[in-house]
Amino acid sequence: MALHNRVSRRELKERILKDNTPRTTISFYNYFKIPDPVLLRNSLYREFSSLGVLGRIYVASEGINAQISLPSENFEKFRQHLYSIDPALNNLRLNIAVDDDGKSFYVLDIKVRHKIVADGIEDPAFDMANRGKYADAEKFNQLAADPGTIIIDMRNHYEYEVGHFENAIEIPSDTFREQLPMAADMMQNHKDKNIIMYCTGGIRCEKASAYMLHKGFKNVFHLEGGIINYVNKVKEQGLENKFHGKNFVFDQRLGERVTDEIIARCHQCGKPADTHVNCINDACHLLFIQCEECAKEFEGCCSYECRDFIHLPAGEQKEKRRGIDLGRNVFNKSKSRLDHLSIKKNK
Repeated sequence: MALHNRVSRRELKERILKDNTPRTTISFYNYFKIPDPVLLRNSLYREFSSLGVLGRIYVASEGINAQISLPSENFEKFRQHLYSIDPALNNLRLNIAVDDDGKSFYVLDIKVRHKIVADGIEDPAFDMANRGKYADAEKFNQLAADPGTIIIDMRNHYEYEVGHFENAIEIPSDTFREQLPMAADMMQNHKDKNIIMYCTGGIRCEKASAYMLHKGFKNVFHLEGGIINYVNKVKEQGLENKFHGKNFVFDQRLGERVTDEIIARCHQCGKPADTHVNCINDACHLLFIQCEECAKEFEGCCSYECRDFIHLPAGEQKEKRRGIDLGRNVFNKSKSRLDHLSIKKNK
């Protein structure tokens, strides 16, 4: 069989939207040594394709990182196969989505990467084996109740903006590789305090905890399974939920509703809103927060300029898009972009 997708993404998306088969969205990761990432990648593609798996999987010599969906009826087969691949994956925690409509992914992409999380760490002495202590949901709440505990959000600004833990500190950066040294610098005067680091599913905060220990910090914890696992566990165990708002996720849903609170604002009018969208202008695709009223006024665009652009003849749009690099607009919106949006609306 082919080891890559041969059907257009548009067609695949249409298939999933029309398919009523119940699907389950899950995420998982593990840091462990993989001698031949390419060999594992090809094996995963064959087996996962046969089980109807869709999603995004990164394989590197340092481990595996996956966000996927699959037919719910195949969940046990998938789990059994995953656990059989390597002893390091046996009984691996699988984070089941909090708020799932089964339409999270439309295609299976498995890629070999240099690292499963781009961290910018070049120090050969850095070792993921020396990582922080796990804090499960109960332990997290206990630590968080201590006013001396420092809680650090290791996600990007657009994730923190729509939902975060009580008293969590934001590291003001758009990339994980920038956040690591910034977090260490910001905490220099608190090396002996309890520090809890968290992220969406656990993969970033686990590496961040190892980095902080590498930099001389003493009492570092990372939230087991990230926000996704925490929310599921507080529900199961009847614990107090200390997360407020929406949990941003990197798939078609763009967010999981955790509480009814809306703590963010529309980037165009300032009204309470926490729905992330990508500007529908193919020459932009900026990720931003838009309320229903502005979605109608701007026709799904981030500005009047983009709204005007989508009404140009198709040929003219194509010509104007030529040479435009959208890499920094997709899933990337620093605080400076907020002012940019406000200026564009008020022109």
